[in-house]
Amino acid sequence: MRGRILIMAGSDSGGGAGIQADIKTVTVLGGFAMTAITALTAQNTLGVHDVMPVAPEFIVAQMRCVMDDLGVDAFKSGMLDRPEVIEAIAAVLMTSADVPYVLDPVMVAKGGAALLHDSALATLRDRLVPLATVLTPNLPEAEALLGRPIARREDMQDAARELLALGARAVLLKGGHIQGDELVDVLVEQGGRMETFASPRIATRHTHGTGCTLASAIATGLGQGMTLRDAVVRARTYVRNAIAAAPGYGAGSGPLDHAVGIRI
Repeated sequence: MRGRILIMAGSDSGGGAGIQADIKTVTVLGGFAMTAITALTAQNTLGVHDVMPVAPEFIVAQMRCVMDDLGVDAFKSGMLDRPEVIEAIAAVLMTSADVPYVLDPVMVAKGGAALLHDSALATLRDRLVPLATVLTPNLPEAEALLGRPIARREDMQDAARELLALGARAVLLKGGHIQGDELVDVLVEQGGRMETFASPRIATRHTHGTGCTLASAIATGLGQGMTLRDAVVRARTYVRNAIAAAPGYGAGSGPLDHAVGIRI
């Protein structure tokens, strides 16, 4: 099964994150990428310089025309900056509750620019999280959703359980913001299953778009019929390889090599 993946996210003009990273990831992993662009950003490795919003009605129009014609095997969302955008997308997702949905709660760009309005946080938590097959926050995003700090690796399992209680069917809490030689992520699912994934940290500044890439890789796996665990394992391996092969572009947080493994 190839997997038709509909991605609702913002565009990154630098090509390292957002819709551009999503399309590359889905394609390399054998899926078919479709998009509903939620915002346009003027962005490079040094940060986000400007944002142009897209009307919620037009976001829904993009989703509906794709769904009605091509069909969808999995959804993935990234940058959803305003409450009205989140409400509009939630209304569409509720009509396809049997289709896997990966929610990457994008809040802040690598350069520090806010990509989620403060007024939209509660809407995302209350309207989208309960619809998610898997929620994939990094630690700052998890802290915002929970309203409390997560200071140590030892705190991650409890935090993952608290996030799960918000209503998603599973949570993959990413631990990359905790310093150390090892990068640890925690996967917890409804029913109590929990697993920790660890890998050596790669010393590099070229990590722009890792969250977008991981979430899209997971969505591709789910859309191809993989179990959540298998989709997470493949996604983590893909992201790690893409980081290791990063081309070194830009003066800031550079992009990954999304084409890793398919060089001719």
